[in-house]
Amino acid sequence: MIELRPLTGAELDGALDGLAALRIEVFRAWPYLYDGDLAYERRYLAGYGGTPDAILVGAWDGGRLVGAATGMPLAAHHAAEEGGSWPEGAPPVKDIFYCAESVLLPEYRGQGLGHRFFDYREDQARAAGFDWSCFAGVIRPADHPMRPADYRPLDPFWRKRGYAPLEGATERFRWKDLGETEETEKELQVWLKKL
Repeated sequence: MIELRPLTGAELDGALDGLAALRIEVFRAWPYLYDGDLAYERRYLAGYGGTPDAILVGAWDGGRLVGAATGMPLAAHHAAEEGGSWPEGAPPVKDIFYCAESVLLPEYRGQGLGHRFFDYREDQARAAGFDWSCFAGVIRPADHPMRPADYRPLDPFWRKRGYAPLEGATERFRWKDLGETEETEKELQVWLKKL
């Protein structure tokens, strides 16, 4: 039986090391190909500490954290991001809640936990007074040599949740891909939903 628990404040901070380990493990797979390390993770996740309205939804199998999803006001995330673009005419950043990572070990997928992760984060956004919710997905070329032949994009799942790509809105982050020696910049497409 998987237990989902939303964490905020000090409880959220206490789960960040578990989230860091999950991110390193899950994001090694396509399309992220992330060759992660705890130092990078600690820098990246430090933004959650003390951020008002931030949430971490943890999925536990017994005492083991097997999945997690996070969210925070986009303005807090946007201030820390490394680059990107925001189109004119898009909703203001201050009105948007950012659904950041959603990581789940492969053996726990297909049980509806992805939907529940979004439910908790969108509920948090509404309770905090946000009108919009967004997330960002990494952009990789269709002919990338490490793309698995059986890969199925998550676009249909995201569209079913009511999200759509926001034309001209991207984020940029640097990380080291598997098999590479240095970090390179990655572009991520922003997806947006009216709450």
